[in-house]
Amino acid sequence: MEKVFGTNLGNWLVLEKWMSSFIFEGTDAEDEVWLARLLPKDELEKRMKKHRDTYVTEEDFANIAFHGMNLVRIPVPYFIFGDREPFVGCIEYLDLAFEWAQKYNLKILVDLHTVPGSQNGYDNGGITGVCKWYKNKEEVQFALSVLSRLARRYADHPALYGIEVLNEPISFSVYMTAPSTGKARDKEEAKGSGYVPMAFLKPFYEKAYKELRKYLSEDKVIVFHDGFRLGRWGNYFQKKGMRNVALDTHIYIFAMENFVPIHAKWVYQLYMAVNARSLKKAGKYVPVIVGEWCIANRRAQKLVEHAEKKEACRKAYREVADIQKRVWDNTAGSIYWNYQLYRNKTEAFDEPWKNGWDLSRCWLNGWID
Repeated sequence: MEKVFGTNLGNWLVLEKWMSSFIFEGTDAEDEVWLARLLPKDELEKRMKKHRDTYVTEEDFANIAFHGMNLVRIPVPYFIFGDREPFVGCIEYLDLAFEWAQKYNLKILVDLHTVPGSQNGYDNGGITGVCKWYKNKEEVQFALSVLSRLARRYADHPALYGIEVLNEPISFSVYMTAPSTGKARDKEEAKGSGYVPMAFLKPFYEKAYKELRKYLSEDKVIVFHDGFRLGRWGNYFQKKGMRNVALDTHIYIFAMENFVPIHAKWVYQLYMAVNARSLKKAGKYVPVIVGEWCIANRRAQKLVEHAEKKEACRKAYREVADIQKRVWDNTAGSIYWNYQLYRNKTEAFDEPWKNGWDLSRCWLNGWID
């Protein structure tokens, strides 16, 4: 399996309000589902077209390739084919991405990032506070049909690296501690929400693998998110006869800091040492890709607010980058989250904590290679 070094093109085809809140202006929607429900159809189509036409362009693919990366992971919504009202489909933009990727010798990992009823209750799962997709057999089947259609469409495209079955199906421990749990806009809609159990996830992954392999040759990689349970998979994929698969795990220092109030270099080193051990153990059975990571951290965040501490801030970001990259070097690859937050890369962020999430900004500031 080719080692991947890439970046996510998040917030392009799947919106996340914290990344570009201006798209949500004039509404009190906190996620893409409610944005589509609250905006008139013509206004929704207008906003989505403007955003999708400008947020990622051919220039970005050229820039990503220029910096030595070999892959982009593209989150896509379940309504990508335009067959779910009131949402606006976006398959034509994914087609464009494949054209640009081929032109600049990049590979694409297509990532099904949302499903109807959500798999995690995050805004990145489409709707905040709702997580009950897995309980609806029809919607589970619909998700499989979306994967099938994506596979058929791009199976023979030279830029296809593979397809990721589902982003971040949530575990019990993460569900219980997630800030979005219990914060659904419509409490009735959220009734029955809960974590996605392994008893469902494993059979679903088997079905998805079989469905995708109908169209994808074995040189295309099928990727499975670990469901925030990296240590629970062992030799499962081998036992099921799955070939050329990879396990995706997401590791964020910023998330760790929510539970550890000490923002010091040694804490980050310890955290990464623990992760390195887990990655090595899981990697004995299946290639592991760190599909989301970034250099955002509260130590640097405190420094970025003070102009006189600019060099210390740069050093803090650089240290956090190096600490993580040394660990990623021993995996099947890593994919940064995210390529950008704002289209204007020279614009200062309104909220300093966003520094370190935007890879383009990190490059501009010399925080990361």
